[in-house]
Amino acid sequence: MKKIYNSWFLITLVLMTLSCQDDFEEINTNSVDPTSTSVDPVFLLNSAIINTSFSNAQLIYDMGVVQQIVSPNSGVLTGANYNQDNRDVTDDHWVKYYENVIKNTGDILGQLEQEGAPSRPNLKNITRLVKALTFMILTDEYGDIPYFEAGKGIYDQIVLPKYDAQEAIYKDLIKEVREAVAGLNASAMVETGEVMYAGDTGKWRRFGNSLLLRVGMHLSEVDPALAEEIVREAFAAGVMRGNEDNYVVRHDNNYLNDNGALLNATEANNIYLVDTFVDYLLETEDPRLGALAIRYTNATSGPDQIQENGSTAAVDQIGMPMGYDNGTIGAVAENMGLASFYAFSQIDRYRVVRQAAPMFIITHAQTQLLLAEAAVRGWVSGNPADYYNTGIRAHMELMVQYHVDSEIPAADINSYLTNNPFNPADAMQQIGTQYWVACFLNGPEAFANFRRTGYPILTPNPYPSQDITGDFINRLTYPNSEVATNTSNLNEAVSRMGTDDLNTKVWWDK
Repeated sequence: MKKIYNSWFLITLVLMTLSCQDDFEEINTNSVDPTSTSVDPVFLLNSAIINTSFSNAQLIYDMGVVQQIVSPNSGVLTGANYNQDNRDVTDDHWVKYYENVIKNTGDILGQLEQEGAPSRPNLKNITRLVKALTFMILTDEYGDIPYFEAGKGIYDQIVLPKYDAQEAIYKDLIKEVREAVAGLNASAMVETGEVMYAGDTGKWRRFGNSLLLRVGMHLSEVDPALAEEIVREAFAAGVMRGNEDNYVVRHDNNYLNDNGALLNATEANNIYLVDTFVDYLLETEDPRLGALAIRYTNATSGPDQIQENGSTAAVDQIGMPMGYDNGTIGAVAENMGLASFYAFSQIDRYRVVRQAAPMFIITHAQTQLLLAEAAVRGWVSGNPADYYNTGIRAHMELMVQYHVDSEIPAADINSYLTNNPFNPADAMQQIGTQYWVACFLNGPEAFANFRRTGYPILTPNPYPSQDITGDFINRLTYPNSEVATNTSNLNEAVSRMGTDDLNTKVWWDK
């Protein structure tokens, strides 16, 4: 009897062991691991694309430096309004892009490399383009940054990446964009699940060439020969052809526009359009002012700023001057005959910065204006005036994408172009100033182009207590988290680039 029992026990044990072996891989596979092959990496790509929209640092720094918006308030809104360092804000771009874009694109590329997946070249190369776009924004904002070792925490276990010189970053960005565009293949698997262009390789190729054009133009002062080479190449390959090619992040109630979320909540009553920007649009009778702005003409407090009390008429708009705080701006408003400083013009949060408003990152309008500058320099063929007018028209025509009530009639566009013709004798200033307008709500690019070209011509912010020694902020400071945890790598970058403050210039800023 004992022998029979032992035999049955051994048979049962063998069967259980075989069963466990059959189930072992399934049981021990994390089905929700984003690096697992069970998860389509296109979902990580979509998360990366959505998070290329700008953080709130652009409201407090980038757009403040170029004098498009300002707040009289301190605390969390301290930044370009006072030309002061506020590392609770300067880290916003860094944290959002590294944690949500660079990490995800790095994971995708690591997974594809691990799998050896030649069947999805379009996924790989679209990912490379999104990654390149994001790194360009990051290095333009901060200077030297983690680049070659960044985004490799999962597959290479690099948690404290070294910082790379901006010159090396830019040269590798050129290589990455070139290779990614060349690697797009209309005959390969179409990545229809991606949220930007639904896998349309033609649009991704034109986006990549437009990105390459922007990279080239950023080098115009530091390396004109290389800049010309890159610009010619991008132009010949074919850039964006219309607003349907725009790289625009479309938000919804699940994926909110960060700027819209802020301006419709805690800071709804605290951020205003700068008089420099408003006055320029008024003087040229630019219809974009009525599409972008709102003024609560009789507001004496924040609660008075409701849509029913607002005017979007251009003639009613009054911008807030720079150089004041919440202790001094009230007297300025009173001297101007306003009910209070709450009666200065704001970005219209009911249209342009709704919580679900789109965010335009690279556009046909901006691309055409860069081509206008390139044509003036003799780097591309074509009439600068044609590129200039096409760029302005394209930007005015996309206003309707913010909201139907922001649509600019064709007749108004035609009238504006007739009354504000391109003047070859003043070409660079005109183009640079129009680029400033076309980059409204694209603070990082407006900030970059202002440093590169010096346009528009701005009077320095006169606020009395500042953390800068020159006229304007030149870069954003590194996050405190990097100062504390990646100290040695950060210090190496600082020793190479210059002091970690708002004064130090990035490599291409000559």
